Amino acid sequence: MSNAIVLTNFSFPGQVSFYKGKVRDVYNIKNDYLVMVVTDRISAFDVVLPEGIPFKGQVLNQIADKFLNATADIVPNWKIATPDPMVTVGHLCEPFKVEMVIRGYLTGHAWRQYRAGKRVLCGVVMPEGMKESQKFPMPIITPTTKAAEGHDEDISREEIVNQGLVSAEEYAQLEKYTYSLFERGTIMAAEKGLILVDTKYEFGKKGDQIYLIDEIHTPDSSRYFYANGYEDLLASGESQKQLSKEFVRQWLIENGFQGLEGQTVPEMTPEIVAQISERYIELFENITGDKFVRGDVSNAASRIENNIKDFISERL
Repeated sequence: MSNAIVLTNFSFPGQVSFYKGKVRDVYNIKNDYLVMVVTDRISAFDVVLPEGIPFKGQVLNQIADKFLNATADIVPNWKIATPDPMVTVGHLCEPFKVEMVIRGYLTGHAWRQYRAGKRVLCGVVMPEGMKESQKFPMPIITPTTKAAEGHDEDISREEIVNQGLVSAEEYAQLEKYTYSLFERGTIMAAEKGLILVDTKYEFGKKGDQIYLIDEIHTPDSSRYFYANGYEDLLASGESQKQLSKEFVRQWLIENGFQGLEGQTVPEMTPEIVAQISERYIELFENITGDKFVRGDVSNAASRIENNIKDFISERL
């Protein structure tokens, strides 16, 4: 039987509301703080898969924790503490209704658009004559709307400001933060023999203060290439070796599932679940350079609940 945490149902002092996202369970405390439990649920193609992945939540939470700490000098972030390996407690912010996607290389969605003949993405002109996975002359920001339901949509800076989603002054600040965060992430990745290819950042406000919110530089929100072999693969036109959850998507595609109507998620056997878990641990160690220490999962739900309650009673 799997020790994965796929659902929580806690009740905390001062709790106002509860929100279940694709992979996170979020508790609103006193309309002032958020308790975010990063569960072991896993999603692909906007579908939550039927089996949880042991230690995935811990991997994502601890990667985000490391990078939030490493970038706090660039922009204040929402995190107050991580009282449990799967939990972050932080400020409740009003999110901006856009996600700041930044791309250093032509791949993924940008490449699919480019291959189809488009040379403008989110109002940004992409140079002629580029190849898949080639580095842009300068990183480009290609924002998306932050949809409450359904898919996020590409949007330009001008459309964001004209629609009143973000003021011109605040959007300029979000761009500045985005470039600086990506530069820091790029340097940290290079130290581990990796290339930070693209990623997304989310921001919010509490009072007049802008905060970086949610996770950053995790394999669920970012794409990495291995630096070793990058140039040779680019020259030969072969696919880059990626460090992301792309391997999960590839396994689903190979088994006939891309989230389309009428398709069925392939059976996630214990062997497949274990393989995915080990890959996430491998991702953690490669991205952070730290040895992964598995949390005690003998009674993980009680551990999580007690650690949160202790923190709330002492600090909030």
